[in-house]
Amino acid sequence: MTSFPHSLLSGYRSFNSQRLPTEQARYRELSERGQAPEIMVIGCCDSRVSPEVIFDAGPGELFVLRNVANLVPVYAPDGAVHGVSAALEYAVQVLRVKHIVVLGHAQCGGIRAFVDKTEPLSPGDFIGKWMQMFETAAQGVDQAPQEPISQFLTRLEQAGVKRSLHNLMTFPCINVLVGRGKLQLHGAYFGVAEGSLSVLDHDSGEFREVTEAFAG
Repeated sequence: MTSFPHSLLSGYRSFNSQRLPTEQARYRELSERGQAPEIMVIGCCDSRVSPEVIFDAGPGELFVLRNVANLVPVYAPDGAVHGVSAALEYAVQVLRVKHIVVLGHAQCGGIRAFVDKTEPLSPGDFIGKWMQMFETAAQGVDQAPQEPISQFLTRLEQAGVKRSLHNLMTFPCINVLVGRGKLQLHGAYFGVAEGSLSVLDHDSGEFREVTEAFAG
């Protein structure tokens, strides 16, 4: 018989003894009334980039979808199984979230593999096919002469956020609500090493780092 990971049991005990007592009432309320988050975050499944941790969110505050490279496909009602699209449909039409945030991050393994055309894109059945969606985002983002690879990757990672925002608008239910002012789309980028957060300025198309003086 396999043993449950000790680190998870230890973490649960810490949660049960320290955090749960202060949030027990909130959990009971969520249990009885159901969830009603106003914000959906689409992030990468990278273990270093947890939206709940980055945004210091409590239970029930964020509806989170995570996948490789925080990608959103285009709307494709083709009868196939679409996990991202199903989560979007639930968030928008059932939960009626008011904001959708696409959260990209530095040192994204999926995007680095896309650039290097190495593992894990070559073997396996799914990752390479999934990252093909990134080809459109990468168009026009070329590495400049003498540009450090880290800077080039940052531009690609941020381009991926913009492409996902673009693809969100191909969903009719999202397009309509954005047009009516009932739903807002946002882009953000997390710097893993520094713990920095940048938010996309839709007017300039640039990511602005959040500081204490940030008023956007």
